[in-house]
Amino acid sequence: MTDNLTDLPGVGPSTAEKLIEGGYIDFMKIATATIGELVDIEGISEKAAAKMIMGARDLCDLGFKSGVDLLNQRKSVWRLSTGSSELDDVLAGGLESQSITEFAGLFGCGKTQVAHQACVNLQSRENIFADEEHISEEEIENAKAVYIDTEGTFRPERIIQMAEAMGIDGNKVLDNTFVARAYNSDMQMLFAEKVEELIKDGENIKLVIVDSLTSTFRNEYTGRGKLSERQQKLGRHMSVLNKLADLHNCIVMITNQVSAKPDAFFGIQEQAIGGNIVGHAATFRFFLRKGKGDKRVAKLYDSPHLPDAEAIFRITEKGIHD
Repeated sequence: MTDNLTDLPGVGPSTAEKLIEGGYIDFMKIATATIGELVDIEGISEKAAAKMIMGARDLCDLGFKSGVDLLNQRKSVWRLSTGSSELDDVLAGGLESQSITEFAGLFGCGKTQVAHQACVNLQSRENIFADEEHISEEEIENAKAVYIDTEGTFRPERIIQMAEAMGIDGNKVLDNTFVARAYNSDMQMLFAEKVEELIKDGENIKLVIVDSLTSTFRNEYTGRGKLSERQQKLGRHMSVLNKLADLHNCIVMITNQVSAKPDAFFGIQEQAIGGNIVGHAATFRFFLRKGKGDKRVAKLYDSPHLPDAEAIFRITEKGIHD
Protein backbone atom coordinates (compact mmCIF):
# COMPACT_ATOMS: atom_id res chain seq x y z
CA MET A 1 0.00 0.00 0.00
CA THR A 2 1.48 3.35 -1.04
CA ASP A 3 1.49 6.53 1.02
CA ASN A 4 -0.95 9.31 0.15
CA LEU A 5 1.38 11.62 -1.74
CA THR A 6 -1.18 14.43 -1.77
CA ASP A 7 -0.33 14.94 1.91
CA LEU A 8 2.91 16.54 0.74
CA PRO A 9 2.99 20.34 0.30
CA GLY A 10 2.18 21.45 -3.24
CA VAL A 11 1.24 17.95 -4.41
CA GLY A 12 -2.17 17.54 -6.01
CA PRO A 13 -3.66 14.45 -7.66
CA SER A 14 -2.01 15.09 -11.04
CA THR A 15 1.43 15.71 -9.50
CA ALA A 16 1.03 12.64 -7.31
CA GLU A 17 0.29 10.59 -10.41
CA LYS A 18 3.44 11.89 -12.11
CA LEU A 19 5.52 11.06 -9.04
CA ILE A 20 4.15 7.51 -8.93
CA GLU A 21 4.84 7.07 -12.66
CA GLY A 22 8.41 8.20 -11.96
CA GLY A 23 8.79 5.52 -9.29
CA TYR A 24 8.30 7.79 -6.26
CA ILE A 25 5.52 5.81 -4.65
CA ASP A 26 6.06 6.61 -0.97
CA PHE A 27 7.37 9.29 1.37
CA MET A 28 10.69 7.57 2.03
CA LYS A 29 11.52 7.40 -1.68
CA ILE A 30 10.89 11.14 -2.00
CA ALA A 31 12.63 11.99 1.27
CA THR A 32 15.83 10.32 0.08
CA ALA A 33 15.67 11.74 -3.46
CA THR A 34 17.64 14.75 -4.67
CA ILE A 35 16.09 17.92 -6.03
CA GLY A 36 17.64 17.16 -9.43
CA GLU A 37 15.97 13.75 -9.56
CA LEU A 38 12.51 15.19 -8.91
CA VAL A 39 13.02 18.07 -11.35
CA ASP A 40 13.52 15.45 -14.09
CA ILE A 41 9.78 14.76 -13.73
CA GLU A 42 7.77 16.98 -16.05
CA GLY A 43 6.03 19.89 -14.34
CA ILE A 44 8.07 19.88 -11.10
CA SER A 45 10.22 22.94 -10.42
CA GLU A 46 13.25 23.11 -8.15
CA LYS A 47 11.29 25.06 -5.55
CA ALA A 48 8.41 22.56 -5.58
CA ALA A 49 10.84 19.63 -5.42
CA ALA A 50 12.57 21.13 -2.37
CA LYS A 51 9.22 21.51 -0.58
CA MET A 52 8.21 17.94 -1.39
CA ILE A 53 11.49 16.55 -0.10
CA MET A 54 11.34 18.54 3.13
CA GLY A 55 7.70 17.55 3.66
CA ALA A 56 8.48 13.88 3.06
CA ARG A 57 11.40 14.04 5.48
CA ASP A 58 9.12 15.48 8.18
CA LEU A 59 6.59 12.69 7.62
CA CYS A 60 9.34 10.05 7.73
CA ASP A 61 10.79 11.52 10.90
CA LEU A 62 14.25 11.69 9.39
CA GLY A 63 16.98 13.45 11.32
CA PHE A 64 19.72 12.87 13.86
CA LYS A 65 19.64 9.72 15.94
CA SER A 66 21.53 8.93 19.10
CA GLY A 67 24.22 6.30 19.14
CA VAL A 68 21.90 4.12 21.22
CA ASP A 69 19.20 4.36 18.53
CA LEU A 70 21.71 3.26 15.90
CA LEU A 71 22.87 0.40 18.11
CA ASN A 72 19.28 -0.79 18.39
CA GLN A 73 18.87 -0.47 14.62
CA ARG A 74 21.97 -2.61 14.16
CA LYS A 75 20.30 -5.37 16.16
CA SER A 76 17.99 -5.96 13.19
CA VAL A 77 21.00 -6.85 11.02
CA TRP A 78 20.95 -10.47 9.87
CA ARG A 79 23.62 -12.54 8.14
CA LEU A 80 23.75 -15.11 5.37
CA SER A 81 26.35 -17.85 5.24
CA THR A 82 28.68 -17.84 2.24
CA GLY A 83 28.98 -21.63 2.43
CA SER A 84 32.47 -21.46 3.95
CA SER A 85 32.69 -21.21 7.74
CA GLU A 86 36.18 -19.72 7.42
CA LEU A 87 34.90 -16.97 5.14
CA ASP A 88 31.90 -16.44 7.43
CA ASP A 89 34.28 -15.99 10.37
CA VAL A 90 36.17 -13.25 8.51
CA LEU A 91 32.82 -11.51 8.02
CA ALA A 92 31.89 -12.01 11.70
CA GLY A 93 29.08 -14.38 10.80
CA GLY A 94 28.43 -14.10 7.06
CA LEU A 95 27.19 -11.63 4.47
CA GLU A 96 25.65 -8.73 6.37
CA SER A 97 22.35 -6.98 5.70
CA GLN A 98 22.18 -3.16 5.53
CA SER A 99 25.56 -3.36 3.78
CA ILE A 100 27.23 -3.80 0.40
CA THR A 101 29.81 -6.57 0.12
CA GLU A 102 32.16 -6.50 -2.87
CA PHE A 103 34.11 -9.45 -4.28
CA ALA A 104 36.71 -8.39 -6.84
CA GLY A 105 39.24 -10.45 -8.72
CA LEU A 106 40.55 -11.77 -12.01
CA PHE A 107 38.35 -13.92 -14.24
CA GLY A 108 37.98 -17.48 -12.98
CA CYS A 109 38.62 -16.62 -9.34
CA GLY A 110 35.12 -17.62 -8.23
CA LYS A 111 33.16 -14.35 -7.93
CA THR A 112 30.12 -15.65 -9.78
CA GLN A 113 30.26 -18.94 -7.87
CA VAL A 114 30.04 -17.05 -4.57
CA ALA A 115 27.04 -15.14 -5.95
CA HIS A 116 25.27 -18.33 -7.06
CA GLN A 117 25.89 -19.93 -3.68
CA ALA A 118 24.35 -16.94 -1.90
CA CYS A 119 21.11 -17.41 -3.89
CA VAL A 120 21.01 -21.06 -2.85
CA ASN A 121 21.87 -20.44 0.80
CA LEU A 122 19.10 -17.84 1.07
CA GLN A 123 16.57 -20.70 0.74
CA SER A 124 18.01 -22.60 3.71
CA ARG A 125 17.02 -21.36 7.18
CA GLU A 126 20.15 -23.04 8.56
CA ASN A 127 22.26 -20.52 6.63
CA ILE A 128 20.44 -17.43 7.90
CA PHE A 129 21.55 -15.99 11.23
CA ALA A 130 19.31 -13.40 12.88
CA ASP A 131 18.40 -12.09 16.32
CA GLU A 132 14.84 -13.37 16.60
CA GLU A 133 14.03 -10.68 19.20
CA HIS A 134 14.68 -7.90 16.70
CA ILE A 135 13.80 -9.43 13.33
CA SER A 136 10.62 -11.38 12.71
CA GLU A 137 10.58 -14.86 11.25
CA GLU A 138 8.24 -13.57 8.53
CA GLU A 139 10.87 -11.10 7.36
CA ILE A 140 13.40 -13.80 6.52
CA GLU A 141 10.96 -16.58 5.68
CA ASN A 142 10.42 -17.15 1.95
CA ALA A 143 13.16 -14.63 1.21
CA LYS A 144 13.87 -13.94 -2.44
CA ALA A 145 16.89 -12.77 -4.42
CA VAL A 146 17.42 -10.43 -7.35
CA TYR A 147 20.33 -11.21 -9.67
CA ILE A 148 21.34 -8.47 -12.10
CA ASP A 149 23.53 -10.23 -14.67
CA THR A 150 25.70 -7.94 -16.80
CA GLU A 151 28.03 -10.56 -18.30
CA GLY A 152 25.68 -13.46 -19.11
CA THR A 153 27.18 -15.67 -16.41
CA PHE A 154 24.05 -16.67 -14.46
CA ARG A 155 23.47 -20.39 -14.91
CA PRO A 156 20.26 -21.98 -13.57
CA GLU A 157 21.85 -25.41 -14.04
CA ARG A 158 24.58 -24.43 -11.57
CA ILE A 159 21.97 -23.23 -9.08
CA ILE A 160 20.23 -26.62 -9.26
CA GLN A 161 23.55 -28.45 -8.87
CA MET A 162 24.48 -26.44 -5.77
CA ALA A 163 21.00 -26.76 -4.29
CA GLU A 164 20.81 -30.54 -4.74
CA ALA A 165 24.21 -30.89 -3.06
CA MET A 166 22.63 -29.25 0.01
CA GLY A 167 19.39 -31.22 -0.18
CA ILE A 168 17.40 -28.18 -1.33
CA ASP A 169 14.87 -28.18 -4.18
CA GLY A 170 16.69 -26.41 -7.02
CA ASN A 171 13.44 -25.32 -8.66
CA LYS A 172 12.42 -23.59 -5.43
CA VAL A 173 15.66 -21.60 -5.49
CA LEU A 174 15.06 -20.62 -9.12
CA ASP A 175 11.44 -19.68 -8.39
CA ASN A 176 12.66 -17.34 -5.65
CA THR A 177 15.42 -15.75 -7.74
CA PHE A 178 14.54 -12.90 -10.10
CA VAL A 179 17.14 -12.59 -12.87
CA ALA A 180 17.57 -9.61 -15.20
CA ARG A 181 20.13 -9.46 -18.02
CA ALA A 182 21.57 -5.95 -18.39
CA TYR A 183 23.23 -5.17 -21.72
CA ASN A 184 24.28 -1.62 -20.87
CA SER A 185 24.72 0.64 -17.86
CA ASP A 186 21.31 2.32 -18.24
CA MET A 187 19.55 -1.06 -18.10
CA GLN A 188 21.67 -2.06 -15.12
CA MET A 189 20.74 1.11 -13.22
CA LEU A 190 17.07 0.73 -14.15
CA PHE A 191 16.93 -2.85 -12.87
CA ALA A 192 18.42 -1.75 -9.54
CA GLU A 193 15.75 0.94 -9.24
CA LYS A 194 13.00 -1.58 -10.07
CA VAL A 195 13.97 -3.76 -7.10
CA GLU A 196 12.07 -1.34 -4.88
CA GLU A 197 8.99 -1.82 -7.05
CA LEU A 198 9.22 -5.58 -6.49
CA ILE A 199 9.37 -4.97 -2.74
CA LYS A 200 6.36 -2.65 -2.87
CA ASP A 201 4.47 -5.32 -4.83
CA GLY A 202 4.94 -7.66 -1.88
CA GLU A 203 8.03 -9.62 -2.94
CA ASN A 204 10.25 -10.33 0.06
CA ILE A 205 13.55 -9.33 -1.57
CA LYS A 206 16.39 -9.92 0.90
CA LEU A 207 19.37 -10.38 -1.42
CA VAL A 208 20.40 -8.18 -4.35
CA ILE A 209 23.34 -9.27 -6.51
CA VAL A 210 25.03 -7.30 -9.29
CA ASP A 211 27.40 -9.50 -11.29
CA SER A 212 29.42 -7.63 -12.30
CA LEU A 213 29.17 -4.02 -11.20
CA THR A 214 31.51 -2.21 -13.57
CA SER A 215 31.65 -4.24 -16.80
CA THR A 216 28.97 -2.23 -18.63
CA PHE A 217 30.38 1.10 -17.43
CA ARG A 218 33.87 0.04 -18.40
CA ASN A 219 32.79 -0.89 -21.93
CA GLU A 220 30.76 2.26 -22.58
CA TYR A 221 32.97 4.94 -21.05
CA THR A 222 36.44 4.48 -22.49
CA GLY A 223 39.23 7.02 -22.26
CA ARG A 224 40.03 9.60 -19.62
CA GLY A 225 37.69 12.12 -21.24
CA LYS A 226 34.64 10.08 -20.21
CA LEU A 227 35.92 9.07 -16.78
CA SER A 228 34.05 11.83 -14.94
CA GLU A 229 30.71 10.96 -16.55
CA ARG A 230 31.26 7.28 -15.83
CA GLN A 231 32.04 7.89 -12.18
CA GLN A 232 29.00 10.12 -11.73
CA LYS A 233 26.67 7.42 -13.11
CA LEU A 234 28.42 4.75 -11.07
CA GLY A 235 28.01 6.89 -7.97
CA ARG A 236 24.26 7.20 -8.55
CA HIS A 237 24.03 3.43 -9.07
CA MET A 238 25.86 2.71 -5.81
CA SER A 239 23.60 5.20 -4.01
CA VAL A 240 20.52 3.25 -5.14
CA LEU A 241 22.08 -0.02 -3.97
CA ASN A 242 23.00 1.48 -0.60
CA LYS A 243 19.46 2.75 -0.09
CA LEU A 244 18.07 -0.70 -0.89
CA ALA A 245 20.34 -2.30 1.68
CA ASP A 246 19.64 0.28 4.37
CA LEU A 247 15.92 0.94 3.95
CA HIS A 248 14.85 -2.66 3.33
CA ASN A 249 17.34 -4.51 5.55
CA CYS A 250 18.60 -6.62 2.67
CA ILE A 251 22.03 -7.88 1.63
CA VAL A 252 23.62 -6.30 -1.42
CA MET A 253 26.47 -8.23 -2.98
CA ILE A 254 28.46 -6.98 -5.96
CA THR A 255 31.23 -8.58 -7.98
CA ASN A 256 33.83 -6.43 -9.65
CA GLN A 257 36.51 -6.60 -12.29
CA VAL A 258 40.10 -5.54 -11.66
CA SER A 259 42.84 -3.75 -13.53
CA ALA A 260 46.61 -3.93 -13.19
CA LYS A 261 48.47 -1.61 -10.80
CA PRO A 262 51.65 -0.71 -12.70
CA ASP A 263 53.15 1.03 -9.66
CA ALA A 264 52.70 -1.97 -7.33
CA PHE A 265 56.02 -3.68 -6.64
CA PHE A 266 54.82 -5.52 -3.55
CA GLY A 267 51.46 -6.83 -2.33
CA ILE A 268 48.32 -6.95 -4.46
CA GLN A 269 49.12 -6.38 -8.13
CA GLU A 270 45.53 -5.53 -9.14
CA GLN A 271 42.97 -2.96 -8.09
CA ALA A 272 39.18 -3.06 -8.27
CA ILE A 273 37.55 -0.97 -10.99
CA GLY A 274 35.48 2.03 -9.90
CA GLY A 275 38.02 3.99 -7.89
CA ASN A 276 37.00 5.92 -4.79
CA ILE A 277 33.31 5.94 -5.81
CA VAL A 278 33.02 2.19 -5.26
CA GLY A 279 35.60 2.19 -2.47
CA HIS A 280 33.59 4.58 -0.31
CA ALA A 281 30.19 3.04 -1.13
CA ALA A 282 31.06 -0.62 -0.49
CA THR A 283 30.99 -1.69 3.16
CA PHE A 284 33.13 -4.83 2.92
CA ARG A 285 35.69 -5.29 0.14
CA PHE A 286 37.33 -8.59 -0.79
CA PHE A 287 39.95 -9.63 -3.30
CA LEU A 288 39.55 -13.17 -4.57
CA ARG A 289 42.42 -15.11 -6.08
CA LYS A 290 43.07 -18.66 -7.18
CA GLY A 291 44.97 -21.07 -4.98
CA LYS A 292 46.11 -24.59 -5.72
CA GLY A 293 43.56 -26.81 -7.41
CA ASP A 294 40.02 -25.89 -6.40
CA LYS A 295 41.14 -23.64 -3.53
CA ARG A 296 40.41 -19.93 -3.48
CA VAL A 297 41.72 -17.19 -1.19
CA ALA A 298 39.49 -14.30 -0.14
CA LYS A 299 41.25 -11.33 1.43
CA LEU A 300 39.19 -8.76 3.33
CA TYR A 301 41.07 -5.50 2.91
CA ASP A 302 38.45 -2.86 3.76
CA SER A 303 35.74 -2.81 6.44
CA PRO A 304 34.42 -0.19 8.88
CA HIS A 305 34.96 -2.42 11.91
CA LEU A 306 36.55 -5.77 10.97
CA PRO A 307 40.31 -6.37 10.74
CA ASP A 308 42.02 -7.33 7.50
CA ALA A 309 42.00 -11.11 7.19
CA GLU A 310 42.15 -13.99 4.73
CA ALA A 311 39.99 -17.07 4.30
CA ILE A 312 40.68 -20.16 2.22
CA PHE A 313 37.77 -22.09 0.77
CA ARG A 314 37.05 -24.54 -2.03
CA ILE A 315 34.85 -24.41 -5.11
CA THR A 316 33.71 -27.84 -6.28
CA GLU A 317 30.71 -29.24 -8.09
CA LYS A 318 28.90 -29.05 -4.72
CA GLY A 319 29.51 -25.30 -4.45
CA ILE A 320 31.36 -23.17 -1.91
CA HIS A 321 32.64 -24.96 1.17
CA ASP A 322 35.67 -25.30 3.46
